[in-house]
Amino acid sequence: MMTLPLVLRGDVRPFVIVGGGPVAARKADTLVKAGAEVLLIAPQVTADIQSLADDGALTLALREAQSGEVFRAGSFVVLATNDADTNQQLAEQARAQHCFVCRTDQPDDNDFIFPAVIDRSPLMVSVSTRGSAPALTRHIRQRLEAFIPQDYGRLAGYAESLRERVKSLLPKQERAAFWRRWLNSRAPEMILARQPQRAEAETEACLQGQQMQGEVALVGAGPGDPDLLTFRALRLIQSADVVFYDRLVGDGIMDLVDPAAEKYYVGKKMSHHSVPQDDINQLLIHAAQEGKRVLRLKGGDPFIFGRGGEEIQQLAGTGIPFQVVPGITAASGCAAYAGIPLTHRDYAQSVRFVTGHLKNGTCNLPWNELIHPDQTLVIYMGLNGLPVICSQLIAAGMPPETPVALVEKGTLPEQKVHIGTLSSMPQYIEGREIHAPTLTIVGDVVRLHETLKWRP
Repeated sequence: MMTLPLVLRGDVRPFVIVGGGPVAARKADTLVKAGAEVLLIAPQVTADIQSLADDGALTLALREAQSGEVFRAGSFVVLATNDADTNQQLAEQARAQHCFVCRTDQPDDNDFIFPAVIDRSPLMVSVSTRGSAPALTRHIRQRLEAFIPQDYGRLAGYAESLRERVKSLLPKQERAAFWRRWLNSRAPEMILARQPQRAEAETEACLQGQQMQGEVALVGAGPGDPDLLTFRALRLIQSADVVFYDRLVGDGIMDLVDPAAEKYYVGKKMSHHSVPQDDINQLLIHAAQEGKRVLRLKGGDPFIFGRGGEEIQQLAGTGIPFQVVPGITAASGCAAYAGIPLTHRDYAQSVRFVTGHLKNGTCNLPWNELIHPDQTLVIYMGLNGLPVICSQLIAAGMPPETPVALVEKGTLPEQKVHIGTLSSMPQYIEGREIHAPTLTIVGDVVRLHETLKWRP
């Protein structure tokens, strides 16, 4: 069966729906939203249909469709009764009156069908299986919904408003090249980021054939699992010209980067920085000044122990445009995947994040401030200093039997959760091969791990 997907203006031809049940209600709602003139014929209707009629959105005829029903020539007739014989008879009558027919009970006997629609007006995306697999159609639509943000409607509206300006300024033979240049510029991303002034400046540069200065996107890649990326992070990862990435950004996320993009590893680990921070800052500035779309990709959230603030301070001081995309921080991601709620009414009413590896390489934390009842303590980068951390917390007054969880490679397939106490954890990790990245969670919420763990 061959089908031809077309886009039909809803207000051009009248529609008739025969049937008053849930299927008819869904069709009526779709048509009303499209601005169609709708007549619905049925002896009884759902509350949704009655509401549309009460609002004047459609005309309701509370009666059975007649055996000699007269349809306006050229109408689109939707047959949605529960009686196949009635639908068949009415389909024959409608076609004899030069109407187009959609039978909701018989996909093979349709002149037109209703696709599943992703509405980002004026952008519309439709999905159809010719009526043969509605569940699959809905599934695909839901997947696409996730990857087409609502702001794409704003982008489509801007492009629509730009058409007349392009026609007036550029000769016909140059317009296609402009649209390619514009769509690959930073203007669309600026529109999606709700920065209209910068989008307009980029658009004007494209119209003049100029190259605008590039931009840096500081993006949090989350704790490891690629499924935890935000939609905006994924879009920027896929559209970057050059990527500077850290040690905690795994292969699963780097696989999402455009193969044509330049990739530079600038990761750090204790006592070894592959590229000093000042040099990273200069690399970002230089790449942006070349007009490139620069992606600074960091594990977790760039503003939580990620030195992201230092990097954008340099960008701001140089006048380089930038945007920041938060990521799921390790504390949230690893705790969730370990089945340990960071707060719980019966165990902890507050949570505190600290780093176990300070700038000078020491582990000199304000220990007395960390001792607080009903609080969860989360320690980043604390694996090597864990024996000192445990002893110092005990010395500051935290009970030795306080539960401790060490989450190794959190959210990844190889995740392991090690459970102990402040007094037992130093001996536990001695002689065991535990690999970074790790996250340490201290507090009574750790007791919930055995009950709430949901990953093997």
